[in-house]
Amino acid sequence: GAITAMATEEAPYTVLKNDDIFELREYPPQILAEIIVEGELEDAGNKAFRPLFRYISGDNISRGKIAMTAPVSQEQKGEKISMTAPVSQQSIQGKWAVSFMMPGSYTMETLPTPDDSNIKLRQVPARRVAVVRYSGFWSEKKYLLQKEKLEKWIKDNRFTVTGDPVWARYT
Repeated sequence: GAITAMATEEAPYTVLKNDDIFELREYPPQILAEIIVEGELEDAGNKAFRPLFRYISGDNISRGKIAMTAPVSQEQKGEKISMTAPVSQQSIQGKWAVSFMMPGSYTMETLPTPDDSNIKLRQVPARRVAVVRYSGFWSEKKYLLQKEKLEKWIKDNRFTVTGDPVWARYT
């Protein structure tokens, strides 16, 4: 019998430091299709997935399909909080930015315009990212536990944080 496999393009990166479950990575510039939704951390991803998936499935001006990529990323929007502040399980202003990375073959000029005006395309510059890898079912509780471990690793390695945390899920 034949076996069919689906390959999902993942964000390319270079590992600069590997320390068990932690990595310091360098990512090249990327383009994201992003939508801002309200709700709790766990609900926001589900709420945002449908319109983003419709966009890559042809709900755009050219009706062109765009390949699914990984990861699906989510970050809190609204008031900024320092990485050294205590972590709260409540969202600030209840808003989350959820995004799909666009395949590397596209540019801002060649991506089709979304039909949904809530979906924005944006260029993300090259950056260094501290990462904790973990598997299993995702939940806010698990995310906050892993985020705390990552913050300790960052502090122990004397890295300087310049951005907000992003929850990236590979499905």
